[in-house]
Amino acid sequence: MAQGKENFTNVMQRYELKYLMDRGQTAYLMNRLRGHMEPDRYGKTTIASLYYDTPDRRLIRASLDKPDFKEKMRLRSYGRATEDSPVFLELKRKASGIVYKRRVRSTLPEVRAFFRGENELFENRQINGELNWFRDYYEALEPACLIIYDRIAYFEPEGDLRLTIDFNPRYRMEDLRLTGDMDGIPLLPEGNTILEVKVQAAMPMWLSAILDEGEIYKSSFSKYGEAFRRENAERPLRPILRVLRSA
Repeated sequence: MAQGKENFTNVMQRYELKYLMDRGQTAYLMNRLRGHMEPDRYGKTTIASLYYDTPDRRLIRASLDKPDFKEKMRLRSYGRATEDSPVFLELKRKASGIVYKRRVRSTLPEVRAFFRGENELFENRQINGELNWFRDYYEALEPACLIIYDRIAYFEPEGDLRLTIDFNPRYRMEDLRLTGDMDGIPLLPEGNTILEVKVQAAMPMWLSAILDEGEIYKSSFSKYGEAFRRENAERPLRPILRVLRSA
């Protein structure tokens, strides 16, 4: 078991709302956020998320049916990972619109051993049990899709509101290494972004007014889901451009 990891665990429960924005809407929102929210100290950060799935892609197929309950597991790095740099294994569940997330800090060798059933990642018995259950229930989990994007995160100084804007979201279905380059196939037209609003309760009225004024509308866009649809012509691609204004 990796020692001393408990201090690095995040347990989250919140609503997560997604929006698709064109270049003009992105600039508008970033300008209107001044005085309400502040960008975090990291600035724009490249994030890579490696999604695990069964060989028949059971998890993403179920998610695309938009059930009331769905779950996924992914391994996240900030920038290109090394064998020794921190990575974060996340177990994410969504039920009745509420997102529940377990996030454990680890390393690539420890995560590989975890998926082989050779170790436990965490000292907390409950969280370790949830991770183990997911791995064992969905037998033969394997890397399925690498999603990469450049993110700016905002926080509310006196509240729990968080907001992120993802630029240049892209994906790979091959070379699924977090230690590789950060290239991929674009998921959106050039200049378009993905906004995520993360709140514990209701969205504040001031933010709702800003989004309404900018004609920024909620979407159910999924990065892994869109990548899977593009690679598998089982059902028509969702017309994402319909919710985007011309850039």
